[in-house]
Amino acid sequence: MITILHGDDIVSSRNYLVSLREKTQNPLDFKGDKLTLIDIVQAIEGFGLFSNEKNIFIENFLVQKKSNPQFKEIIEFIAKNSKDSNIVFWENKEISKSIALTFKAATVKLYKLPQNLFLFLDHIKHNNKGNVKFFHDTISQMSEELVFYMIVRQFRLMLAVSLDQKDPIDELKRLAPWQKGKLKRQAAGFGLENLKSIYSKLYEIDYKQKYGLTTAPLTRNIDFFLMEI
Repeated sequence: MITILHGDDIVSSRNYLVSLREKTQNPLDFKGDKLTLIDIVQAIEGFGLFSNEKNIFIENFLVQKKSNPQFKEIIEFIAKNSKDSNIVFWENKEISKSIALTFKAATVKLYKLPQNLFLFLDHIKHNNKGNVKFFHDTISQMSEELVFYMIVRQFRLMLAVSLDQKDPIDELKRLAPWQKGKLKRQAAGFGLENLKSIYSKLYEIDYKQKYGLTTAPLTRNIDFFLMEI
């Protein structure tokens, strides 16, 4: 059986991936950018030490269509030889319909982030009292951890477009021109130096949360952050 998990809600899809993995015996894990035909042949045709059941988990392979020279051969082999294997593909973004339909009998699960999350991110402004209200409207539909991750990403992108480097970060390279233009307008409302300071504050919040250096819950820390920027 083949299962494909994809979409921009990587927290939900990742949680489901972990739950599947915990239910299996002797899982085999592969990174898509390093997967070779030999790897997958050995995984499917080989025999486990304690069980003949093959449980294979492959991360970010289907998004490698243009960069993996063996992509076509690997896909064809899996399609023809996966009858007695459980293969789960996890992709960190939404893949095209043509790729999703590569395996005719696959179970495809798309995880999309709510549209109001992006509205919130796009409307974060300097000295905007509405930031906090919009934030709480957003976390009513999703976890504050995911929203915080997306806030960090938004400011990382704003900082990247403001620096205007010749070799930008990969996230920026993947954006369409209209998306970059929107980010530039949003970033202009903060200014480069302010963006650098804000990004440092986000790093500090993240660090304190991870290592238990704050007694305040994440939601409260984000509230304070949004009121201060």
